[in-house]
Amino acid sequence: MSRRVHKTPSLLESFNFAFEGIIHVLRTQRNMRIHFLVATLVLVAALVFDVSRLELIALLLAIAFVLVAEMINTAVEAAVDVASTSFDPMAKLAKDIAAGAVLISSLTAVGVGYLVFSGQVGERGGRLLDRLSTVPAELTFVALVLTVVLVIALKAISGRGTPLRGGWPSGHAAVAFAGWMAATLVLDSSEHRFLLSSLTFIMALLVAQTRVEAGVHSTVEVLTGGVLGAVVTLVIFQAFSAT
Repeated sequence: MSRRVHKTPSLLESFNFAFEGIIHVLRTQRNMRIHFLVATLVLVAALVFDVSRLELIALLLAIAFVLVAEMINTAVEAAVDVASTSFDPMAKLAKDIAAGAVLISSLTAVGVGYLVFSGQVGERGGRLLDRLSTVPAELTFVALVLTVVLVIALKAISGRGTPLRGGWPSGHAAVAFAGWMAATLVLDSSEHRFLLSSLTFIMALLVAQTRVEAGVHSTVEVLTGGVLGAVVTLVIFQAFSAT
């Protein structure tokens, strides 16, 4: 009788398996992609605010804590799904505990981020608010209202969806990208314009993504809504900001 011999993976193969696991979680888990995005933004902010070495170490540990917890949560869910063919209260409990671990790690990371950035953000944010006080707020308001009016009008013309749900174009995407464009134009004289504009742009993208993933809008509806909101806001600011 022959005996099957299991070959021990080489060091390179072990690293390859580990990277495959990370890539799989990124491809299949939306929460993991969000964690990676937030981690990237936090590291960029750390460079912008020139945090100390100890503060950077704390941020890296918090980021790793969250990512590891999310991967363990995914592994537990996969193992439970394979082992359970029907509803089992213990299987649900295992998933809930793993999800709780992710929640604890995320709250810890938020606390670390607040302690690291709160002082510098508060000081620079005060100076930024002083700049914003001189910008005509009515331009942003008019741009957002006009965007909503155009969205409703286009939905009425196309005969698809309702003013608040579905149809062409996406109202949520239009307002989100109008807000991004307004923030970018309002912060014209700010030294952190690129960072803040990037953050609001990413938030607008997340709004658009949720509308597509929820099946409320198609990609085309979200894209046209985003373009509409950004263009309308740009035109309003270009036409009236100098007056």
